[in-house]
Amino acid sequence: MTPAWVVLASLIYAAILFAIAWFGDRNPLYTQRPWLRPTVYSLALAVYCSSWTFYGAVGSAVRYGIGFLPIYLGPMLMLLFGWRIIERLALVAQSQNTVSIADFMASRYGRSQRLAAMVAGIAVVAAVPYLALQYKAVALSLSVLAGTEFHVGLLGDPALYVAVLMALFAILFGTRQVDATEHRPGLMLAVAFESVVKLVALVAVGVFAFRWFGEAELNMVGAVTTLFENSPPRGLCRADLAGFCRHYLLAPSIPCGHC
Repeated sequence: MTPAWVVLASLIYAAILFAIAWFGDRNPLYTQRPWLRPTVYSLALAVYCSSWTFYGAVGSAVRYGIGFLPIYLGPMLMLLFGWRIIERLALVAQSQNTVSIADFMASRYGRSQRLAAMVAGIAVVAAVPYLALQYKAVALSLSVLAGTEFHVGLLGDPALYVAVLMALFAILFGTRQVDATEHRPGLMLAVAFESVVKLVALVAVGVFAFRWFGEAELNMVGAVTTLFENSPPRGLCRADLAGFCRHYLLAPSIPCGHC
C-alpha cells in the first residue's frame, strides 16, 4: 500500500471510533439492555491487549516459547479467583467517589493531597514508557503497511499525531467529566468495538499461520517442541504474579458504575 492510502485508512478508522463513541454517548443502548452490558464490558476489558501486544506477545513467544503465556494467564487467574477482591476495591472506590489510583490511595489516608500527588507522579512515570511502546507499535505498523520509513522528525513522526488523537479522544469521551458516578457508554462502546477488531485480526493471523504450515508441509508439532526446548528459561510464576498484581492495582480505577 502507498503511504497515502495507509494514512487515509488510519484516519478513517480513527473517525469510526470517534463516531461510535459519539453515538454511544447520545444513544446509550447497552446501558438499557441488561443482556448486552456484560458483553460490552467483557470486550472493553480487552483494552489490556494494547497495540504493543501484536509485537510483544509474538516476540515473547519466539524468544521464550511458552513463556509468553503468563502475560495473559496472570490476569485470567485474577479475574477467575480474585474477582471478590476486585469487587471489594470497586465498591470502596465507588463509595469514596474516587476516579483514579491516586484518589483511592489518598482516600484511605485521610484524603492526603501529598500522598495523592506522589502516587499520581509514580503512575505517570510508570505509564510513560508503556505509552511510548504503544506509539512505537503504531508507527512501526504504519511503516510496515506502507513499505517505507516515514520521515523522522518532530512533525514527521506519525506517533505524534497518534498521541494527539488519543489525547483528544480521552478528553472528549473520558475525562471531560471527572465523576466516579458518571456513565461513559460512548467510551465503553468504542473500546468494545476496537476489541472486536483486535480479536478478528488475531484470529485471522492464527488461521493464516495454521494454513501456511499445512501448505508448506512443515511439522508443526516438531517446530513447537523445538521452540520450547531451545527457548531460554523464564520465571512463569513471577510473570503470573506480575500480571495478577497489575490488575489488582488497577482495580480502584475500574469504572464499576459506568456499565
